[in-house]
Amino acid sequence: MKQDLLKKLPAVCDLLRHANVIAWLEQHPRQLVTDCIRDALADLRRQILEDSTGRCGPMHVTDEFVLRVAGELLRERTTPHLRAAVNATGVILHTGLGRAVWPACVVDSMVEDLKGYVTLAVDRDTGERSERDQRLEYILTELTGAEAATVANNNAAATMLVLAALAAGKEVIVSRGQLIEIGGAFRLPDVMVQSGARLVEVGTTNRTHLRDYDKAITPNTAAIMRVHPSNFRVVGFTSEVPIGELVELARARGLVVIDDLGAGALVGLEQFGLPHEPTAGESIAAGADVVLFSADKLIGAAQGGVIIGKKALVERIRKHPLARAVRPDKACLMALERTLHLFRDPQKLPDRHPLYRMLSTPPAALRQRAEALGAAISAAAPTANVQVIQSESYLGSGSLPMQVLPSFAVRVVVPEMRPAELARRLRLSDAAIFARIENDAVLLDVRTMTDHQVPLVAATVAQVRA
Repeated sequence: MKQDLLKKLPAVCDLLRHANVIAWLEQHPRQLVTDCIRDALADLRRQILEDSTGRCGPMHVTDEFVLRVAGELLRERTTPHLRAAVNATGVILHTGLGRAVWPACVVDSMVEDLKGYVTLAVDRDTGERSERDQRLEYILTELTGAEAATVANNNAAATMLVLAALAAGKEVIVSRGQLIEIGGAFRLPDVMVQSGARLVEVGTTNRTHLRDYDKAITPNTAAIMRVHPSNFRVVGFTSEVPIGELVELARARGLVVIDDLGAGALVGLEQFGLPHEPTAGESIAAGADVVLFSADKLIGAAQGGVIIGKKALVERIRKHPLARAVRPDKACLMALERTLHLFRDPQKLPDRHPLYRMLSTPPAALRQRAEALGAAISAAAPTANVQVIQSESYLGSGSLPMQVLPSFAVRVVVPEMRPAELARRLRLSDAAIFARIENDAVLLDVRTMTDHQVPLVAATVAQVRA
């Protein structure tokens, strides 16, 4: 019977003349369509040969069945893998989902400009070539008070670039309590090795004093570096040296102070009900020579590492050979520049920037959204067990790790379906919904959703439960 089925499988050349395939060929390359057909046939052959229960039958070797499988392969291979998703996890800066949502006004303003040439690395006044990062220097210095600024393609790259440009072959002093490791196995000591600088650890894990830095300075010392522990906190019997005191010591000993702020706050977060985070402007005002921070965390723009500080030092950094290897592209710079404009008026950030809108959404509005979502799911999927519950959200991406944001979520249990399977189906749906699992149920946290996504999520739950 297996041999009979194999003989009845249609030929590739015959399938290429099928009306459905002719329609595919109008939209897709012939080689891609042919490969999908061949792969569909190969998969069916394997299934027939491995079938030990007689499940494969004549209906599996028809043109229609083969083309259905081939069509699924074609859709899978022509659908972009990097696509829109619904974040129902409650983690605002979700690294797996692209961290910050870009402001709509920024994206809208970029669409037309990116369809053609852009003034990336040219001086409009002279017509001569210029440095691409200088397009953003005016706004970064305006917002922070720094003398100069440049941008790398992420903050890890910015850290390595600064150390390579200012301290290669020299010593850099860092407190032991600040030798961080962040996501993706990024470790500060490893970055120092790659930059050519030599790490000098001072103090202890929980307490470092100014005298520890002072004693560690040698003729070969180039800089003192402070690293903000963005993704962890040491609490209890602790002590660290304020940036202002490090600056005073460095000035007296002829050293450079490098301040890595990590998440990169430009405005005080207190106005959004959050604890204070050191801002870039505060660090510059305290006298730090070079300040580093991410562009895609508390700024909420494209991935990038911002470097601001003294003009002479930024020029040395900009001219280092490594700067070219880690420079950002036009889309990154365009998104960052236009997002930075929004910080000129911090009071309007909740209205214009998704990150700050999510941070400042009041509990009453979150409850209302959750109740609307729960009601919509109950209507679309009557057999599902739906409950609106209080939840906890987080900023994410190593920012404010101890800060819990009160939220609301919809708890969904589908009879005869494990929570992991429901979550998997939601992820694989056209809507690509990412939720979290707690206490044997799928939770849809509404802080990271929008009101207009409520009907989509409800309809998707009803669709995938079938």
